[in-house]
Amino acid sequence: MTAVLSRQEIQRLLKKKPPLIEGCVDIEKQLQPNGIDLTLRDIALLQSPGRIAVEDSQRLVSELAPLVFDGQGFIDLIPSAYIITYNEIVHLPDNIMALGRPRSSLLRCGVTLSTAVWDAGYSGRSQSLMVVYNSQGFRLQQNSRVAQLIFMQLSQKTKGYQGAYQGENIE
Repeated sequence: MTAVLSRQEIQRLLKKKPPLIEGCVDIEKQLQPNGIDLTLRDIALLQSPGRIAVEDSQRLVSELAPLVFDGQGFIDLIPSAYIITYNEIVHLPDNIMALGRPRSSLLRCGVTLSTAVWDAGYSGRSQSLMVVYNSQGFRLQQNSRVAQLIFMQLSQKTKGYQGAYQGENIE
């Protein structure tokens, strides 16, 4: 039976090597009853078309143009689609997967996140799609909490993620 991990179980996994999550801006604020909030590191505009094909070798992700935060760490966004990169590096064991959801404050501002599944065995600094629907735009500060990652224990261990994004965005 699959179970959503509690705050206590997440805290236990944060102490393992490698930790479930590393690079948190403020773990006390980010740790929630049912997950961990992810914070904004970078944001970029999509600059080219992408392509998904039957063969992964023909996949082409869109090129990105990084945006710059102002002197106070803010950025003003017009209605559009953006790619965001999180500060945190995720290290999922082979028996835990995760789902990401936008924080409710984003939704109340007319902004949302689209995320993919974080497969068991994945390790990396993830990216998501942020869409600003608010016709008035949106002001966002670097390092702010934008998503919540919810962890689920699998009924048994799996082989673990072996895809192209394993180890992504880790310098």
